[in-house]
Formats: sequence, C-alpha cells, structure tokens
Amino acid sequence: MRILIFLLTFAAMLIASPTVPDAMAQQGEPVARPGAPVGRQPLPEPYAESLREDPYAGIMRQDITKPVPTGVEDPVLNRQPSDMTFVLESAVKRGLQANPQIRAARFAVRAGEYGRLAQLGEFGFKVDVTYGVEHFLGSDNRTLQSRPDPSDNLYTFTAALTQPLFTGFRLLNSYQRAKLAKEQAEAQLRQAELQLMLSIQTNYLELLRARMDLKSREDAVARLESQLKVSQAFYDVGLQPRLDVLQAETELANARQLQLNAQNRVSTQVIRLNTLLDLPIDAPVRYEGDLDYVPFDMELDRSLELAYAQRPNLNIARKSVEIAQRDAGIVASRFYPNVNAQLSYSTVGDDPSASGYDDFDTETSDTSVGAFLSWNVFEWGATYNSYLAAKENVSQLESALANERLNVAFEVKANLLAIQEAADRIRAGKTSIVASREGFRMALARYQAQVGTYTEVLDAQSNVTQSEALLAQALSDYQTAMANLYASVGEFNPALRPM
Repeated sequence: MRILIFLLTFAAMLIASPTVPDAMAQQGEPVARPGAPVGRQPLPEPYAESLREDPYAGIMRQDITKPVPTGVEDPVLNRQPSDMTFVLESAVKRGLQANPQIRAARFAVRAGEYGRLAQLGEFGFKVDVTYGVEHFLGSDNRTLQSRPDPSDNLYTFTAALTQPLFTGFRLLNSYQRAKLAKEQAEAQLRQAELQLMLSIQTNYLELLRARMDLKSREDAVARLESQLKVSQAFYDVGLQPRLDVLQAETELANARQLQLNAQNRVSTQVIRLNTLLDLPIDAPVRYEGDLDYVPFDMELDRSLELAYAQRPNLNIARKSVEIAQRDAGIVASRFYPNVNAQLSYSTVGDDPSASGYDDFDTETSDTSVGAFLSWNVFEWGATYNSYLAAKENVSQLESALANERLNVAFEVKANLLAIQEAADRIRAGKTSIVASREGFRMALARYQAQVGTYTEVLDAQSNVTQSEALLAQALSDYQTAMANLYASVGEFNPALRPM
C-alpha cells in the first residue's frame, strides 16, 4: 500500500512539474560569450541562418527529418532504367535523391537531432528505483527486535527523484553544443549536396563535349572517305600518283582510330553518370542536351557576398568555433559547485511488498527531501590548464575560419576569370570554325581542279577537326566554370541557369 501511495505521488508530481524549457529558465544559467567570463552573460541570439532558401530545397532535404515510409514507391527512384531520359537538371535531382553519400549525410543529421534531444533531457529530474531481496544466513550480532528471524528474507524498495539546480553551466553549454553539432551536420549535408551536384554537372558536361568530339570525328571520317574516292578516281585515270591514295588511306585509318577513342569516352561518361545517379552501370539511360553559350554577368562583389553567406564549409567552420566555445564552457563548469535537490523514499519488509514485518509493529519506511552541494576545490591546476587548452583551441579554429574565407575569395575570383577566358575562347573558336571550313572547301576545289596538292587538302581537313575540338572544349570549359562558380558561392543551380 505504501508503495502504491508513493507511486501515485510521483505521478502527481510529473503532471504538475514544469516543462523542460521552464526548468531551463528556472535554472537561470547564462551563456558564456567570447571574451567574457564563462557562464556569466545572458543567452545570445541564435546564430543567423545563412543558408539561403532556393527552389530545390524541398528536393534536397526531403529526407532530413523523416525517413521515407516503407512500402511507398518513389516515381523517380523506382522508374525502370529503360524508361529514363535525363537532362542536366533532372539528372542532378535524381542524384540528390538516390546517391548513397547523400543518404549517409541525412542519417548524420538525424543522429545530431537525437543528440540534441538527449542533452535537452539532462535538464529534467531523474527517478531512480531500486528493489532487492536479501537472505540472511544468521548473525550473532543481529538484533531480533528490529530484524526478522534468521531464516527470513529481507525485501527493500528505494525510490529517489533528483533535480539538478546548478551545474556550473555545464548542462546549458552541453545542450548548446549538441544543437550546434546538429546544425553543423546540416551544413555538412548541404556541402555534400553541393559537391555531388558539381560532380554530376561536370561529368554531364564532359559527356556532351565527348559527343561533340565524336560528331566531329565522324564528320572527319566522312570527309576522308570522300577524299579517298576522289584520289582513287584520279589515280585510276592517271591524273594523280599512287602516293595520294596511300596518304588518303593512312589519314582515314588514323581518323577511324580517333573516332573509336571518342566513342569510348562517351561510353565511359555514361557509366560514370549512371554511378553518380545510383543506376546500374549498363542501364540504357538517355542523357540529352547540348553545349550552349549563355551570357553570364555576375559581378565579383555579388559573388563574394553570396559565398560568405551561403558557403557550407564556412558555416561548418563557424559552427566549429562555436562548438569549441561551448567545450570551453563545459570545462569551466568544473570551477563551480554542483547543487542537486533530492526527494527519496525507502521501505523494507519480510514479504515481496516490502511493507514491514509481520511479527513486528515497527515503522519500516522513510521519506526525505534535501539539497546537496558538491565542489571540487583543488586538483593541482588540472581544470585551469584544461580550460586554457580549450580557449587555445577556440583561437586555432578562429584562425582556420579566417583562412577559409581567404580560400573562398580566391576560388570565386579564379572561377570568374575562368568564365571570362572560356567566353573569349568561344568567340575565337566560332571564327576559327568558319574560316577553317571555308579553307577546306577551297583546298578541295583546288585539288579537284588539279591546281592544288593533296597535302593542302589534308592540312585544311586537320584544321577543321582541330577548330571543332577547340570550340567544343571552350563550350565545355565555359559551363564547367559556371558550375564551379555556383558551387563556390554555395548556390544550388542544377540547370546552370543565369542568375
């Protein structure tokens, strides 16, 4: 009966007790700010969310907080490979949904949330219950008036409720550290998404360039086949020597080898994209698109502004500094005493209910309430030196953050220069293609009119192929530089649309 009454009392206390946030407010533990004594300043404003919202956030973060329900089919993930046709944007979306690396990062975010909730629970009271049975074999020193017969068993029940009142700001700093760790995991997820997006984009652009190279090689083979027929016809009627025919055959054989190399590069890029999109490597997936020139006019100041606000690695570095500050606060909590309040109840008896002895009319239960203070006042400077080490770690991470900002600025500027360079090469490449094709037409006409040499035709043909390859490379480099710039400023732009 006494145990039942005690349990009912606990239930009433649970209903009437304040919530965990209220307990945090009642504890009144301030937050340590940089440059001030640890634990003596009010709680700072939450760190401003610097990750700008974008139209693809729902796609990229749909699994951060909630796992995909078992049995629910995803129309993209479960589509048969034979039915799949991708453009650049849809390929990036597919990769962000299906790639195992992104799924692993989402699990890390969930683990961080559970860690935050675990630290939040440390603010509340704890209830410890102990129940035991002890069998006495006999003792000459035992008082029979207060104990059962030697052959009896002794049952004990103890319940204790402990509420931390002051922990030297350890609980508050631990909670804030767990919260920052979760936010850092979210920034790491965003960084993984950016890196995967950039990898898909660069490989997709490389596939489009390989296809342009393949088309150029196929055209070269077609031109050389036509030239071989002309040379053979001239040789058959005695207008040209056998040497022209042999040169044509040699150039045609070399061109076919280059065509095979181009075909292999296309197949290799398709396999690489299938891997990034978590598809079977031999899936007959169609990747569509062309390398186009799209004007880009983002200025350096705007790019740096976006990079400083959105770059995930900068956010990760900032969170690392704040976590180190919380770690210093946790170490500094050992300078302060710990104060706990406790409500306890205990009872003993000679039956499993532990409600007293059948043969003795003696009070066998105790209820107490109290507060306890513990303070480690001296340990040869161990806490002090640990605190100094933690502060030095904060300074180290702050210096690393400053260095990271310099690296980000360099990457942004370098990518802008690469875009400008590729744009200039595209303009020059278009002029080169027009001139080389016209030169080939004139060289072929001169050869057919018997006023030019076959060497001139081969040189003109080589110029056309080279101009086409250089233009394809310039177009690929231009869009690749755009992809690198968007990644360096932390901007999600799967389709590489101009901002």
